[in-house]
Amino acid sequence: MKTVVTETPENQTRDKVEEPLLQQVPEINRLFRFQWEASSNNHVLLYPEGMVQLNESAGAILTHVDGTKTIAEIISQLKQQFPEADASLDQDVIDFFTEAHHELHWIEFA
Repeated sequence: MKTVVTETPENQTRDKVEEPLLQQVPEINRLFRFQWEASSNNHVLLYPEGMVQLNESAGAILTHVDGTKTIAEIISQLKQQFPEADASLDQDVIDFFTEAHHELHWIEFA
């Protein structure tokens, strides 16, 4: 069975909103330090008041954040790193950066 995706005004609007985000260059907020925590076997974000233990997906995404790559480039690298990932990877990464920037303040854009 073949799935056909039709362009709707909602899809077109979402694509127009996300395109500028894909060209943004994320940086980890200078109030946080991203590192591997061997004792807990996962990535963490350290900040003056404590520590955030990251899940595997967040750690994989933030590993690529170096202040030089766009979100589109990071998505491309993640697709190479995880070829088994499904088509939702793009949207998952966009959603992560949106939340990490607007709500959690882990990310700033250069």
